Amino acid sequence: MKRLSIALLALLTAYSLHAQQMRWSETFQTYIDQYKDLAIEEMLRYKIPASITLAQGLFESGAGKSELAVKGNNHFGIKCHGWTGRTVHFDDDASQECFRAYDNVLQSYEDHSKFLYGNQRYRKLFSLSSKDYKGWARGLKECGYATNPTYAQRLINLIELYKLYQYDDAKSYDKFMASNSGKRTSTPDGTLLHPIHIYNKNYFLQARRGDTFKMIGKEIGISAKKIAKYNERNVDDKLTENEVIWLKKKQKRADKAYQGRLHRVKAGESMYTIAQYYGIQLKSLYKMNHLGADYQLRIGDQLRVR
Repeated sequence: MKRLSIALLALLTAYSLHAQQMRWSETFQTYIDQYKDLAIEEMLRYKIPASITLAQGLFESGAGKSELAVKGNNHFGIKCHGWTGRTVHFDDDASQECFRAYDNVLQSYEDHSKFLYGNQRYRKLFSLSSKDYKGWARGLKECGYATNPTYAQRLINLIELYKLYQYDDAKSYDKFMASNSGKRTSTPDGTLLHPIHIYNKNYFLQARRGDTFKMIGKEIGISAKKIAKYNERNVDDKLTENEVIWLKKKQKRADKAYQGRLHRVKAGESMYTIAQYYGIQLKSLYKMNHLGADYQLRIGDQLRVR
């Protein structure tokens, strides 16, 4: 009995230490922002908590960076059992085990839902509330989803650190994000995809060194000419690193947070870069400030953006 108590104490201490050592990661948060709408979409279809789907995706794929995720778009570590589609092989519990491979991340998320929903082994989980993430995490471990003895607690730690439980209350989701994030595939050389962000009722990403409108258009699935037009540019223009690229037509005014506030012009800024920063059309910026197209911007000028 004494040995059992010591063993139990050691296990609880290990869990506690793991929870303390886990730190917030920008990479993990970017993954969440990228796929939360896809997880919510699957929850509304299959009643699997979005928090559980996201936590499993984070843990199993290393936030989309694992070799299995990059080469096979497999974000949940699901093996081949009964699978007739494309496969990839990696070392896991045994050498060169067979894993399912998908054309894109959307297929991986959909298959994860179907795998749990259609597998008798996990049937009892669906009697739990979609808000009972702790019950789901422990149930997945008990049902044999993973061999890692701390699997359930790791999922719970991720859910609580990143507040993933907030998505279990969702009644709707952003269809643009669910579709465009899920259907985008990893590049052949393993380069990570551009994270898509939301601001001022629009979507944007930041250009990387060497990017072109054509490259971004191919990755996102929107024509390069459209993206260039949304950004008031020529499709053959060169892009600079970290430049904001909007994926839909820009708004006429800045976000409501800038109501009554003015933008003070800093060195190196232009009317165009200011318009891009706030996600507003260049002609609207001129119009709001009653300026002509020949106006020469000066450091210290104050501009209305809303």
